[in-house]
Amino acid sequence: MTYVVTDNCIRCKYTDCVEVCPVDCFYEGENFLVIHPDECIDCGVCEPECPAEAIKPDTEPGLDKWLKLNAEYASIWPNITVKRDPLPEAKEMDGEQGKFEKYFSANPGTGD
Repeated sequence: MTYVVTDNCIRCKYTDCVEVCPVDCFYEGENFLVIHPDECIDCGVCEPECPAEAIKPDTEPGLDKWLKLNAEYASIWPNITVKRDPLPEAKEMDGEQGKFEKYFSANPGTGD
């Protein structure tokens, strides 16, 4: 099992999760975070830290797409290990449906 970041992180990008990760397995895109599934130790400390509830265990049904997406972008985006402010629109975007299709950016973030 690993944890994956899902749709609700897009255009929120809270980074509370990266601050508690003991193995620094988060990677940063322009408007989204991902978890490297080969680095995640399945400890679960990140899941309750996400204000947007966007982190899920990959054992939940229907998360195959997100596992693949996390793996793909974790291999090309920069590592992030420090908490930063969320995106300015985070509160208004939290809970919007279909954010991947509408807003996902493949551009990398700045990382540490």
